[in-house]
Amino acid sequence: MTFPYKLVATDLDGTLLRNDDTVSERTRSALTAAAAAGAAHIIVTGRAVPWTRHILDDLGYEGLAVCGQGAQVYHAGEHRLLTSLTLDRQLAGLALSKVEAEVGPLALAASRDGLDGEVVIGPGYRVQEGPLPALVAKDPAELWAAPLNKVYIQHPDLDDDALATAARAAVGNLVDVVMAGPGVVEILPMGLSKATGLSLAARRLGVKAAETIAFGDMPNDIPMFAWAQHGVAMANAHEDLKAVAQEITASNEDDGIAEVLERLL
Repeated sequence: MTFPYKLVATDLDGTLLRNDDTVSERTRSALTAAAAAGAAHIIVTGRAVPWTRHILDDLGYEGLAVCGQGAQVYHAGEHRLLTSLTLDRQLAGLALSKVEAEVGPLALAASRDGLDGEVVIGPGYRVQEGPLPALVAKDPAELWAAPLNKVYIQHPDLDDDALATAARAAVGNLVDVVMAGPGVVEILPMGLSKATGLSLAARRLGVKAAETIAFGDMPNDIPMFAWAQHGVAMANAHEDLKAVAQEITASNEDDGIAEVLERLL
């Protein structure tokens, strides 16, 4: 059985995972068949390791995962953090003050670095329902008390796209701003993206960009698509990602990844 790629890179939410946070048997089988044909699978997610680990464990996933929007390369089988990049907190604070000068007060949350780094929720930040561990800060200073991978921002009136666009315009070259999912706009270290983390992980596996197929659904997957040989957007993907994808497949609910892998196999 020949398979044209040596690496299958998949986003997690809205891509590999169905809306109930599970992976279908059909998709599991397709990934297993791709692996049997010689292709490694790397999960590339905006979630930091503490919010990803339980899902990887449930999947029985033992390979490398790129977490925290590219900041972390994690060995799932060994429960070990191989690389981790942190956000300069002074720069982040300066960037946020520039954004607030343009759009008014923001609600913030912060993702702490490390295998067990909590997400600290600041006043007024709306947390999405679910089992993900979070620490509610009584004092906003707690957000800045430990090294961070990223800061989440919300605005009382602006939608995700409008907030991300306004923030990007305000921060200049201090930090990067990315829209990673519904209600998820993030401040990241400048130059960090899923492509940065994926290239590090791929190098460890001895695989090149030209040998990679990538699947995703949100604007934070755009750099990964630019890096990989072939980018596949899910039917449920953001229009900005569909615009740069080489191909559009079925949705995450309808086994879009499996559909493409089965055809290639």
